Amino acid sequence: MPPKIHQSTVELAGSPRPLCGAPCQCLAEFYREEFRKHHSCLEQHREYYSAYAISQAEEAIGDVMQRIEELCRRDDACEIVGQLLRKFESVTRLSSFEDPRKFN
Repeated sequence: MPPKIHQSTVELAGSPRPLCGAPCQCLAEFYREEFRKHHSCLEQHREYYSAYAISQAEEAIGDVMQRIEELCRRDDACEIVGQLLRKFESVTRLSSFEDPRKFN
């Protein structure tokens, strides 16, 4: 059974770095799709999580999705969003369900 989520909000590591202009729409859309995949994985395996864990995960994904444009404007966007994706990966184990022969 995958571990349960204990945080209700998304925390960004380190001190905030300045925004650096308009976000690359390609990057923002790529990250949106990655978070959608994690949400879909949670939905598919809902029976293995408590209602509280699902609620917390959905809230965290929603927070990130609302802030994705802002996050993508940061000069450390790839680092920060990568950390967030790794946190979700530790919960959903999405990569273990994907076909390794399938390419994006």
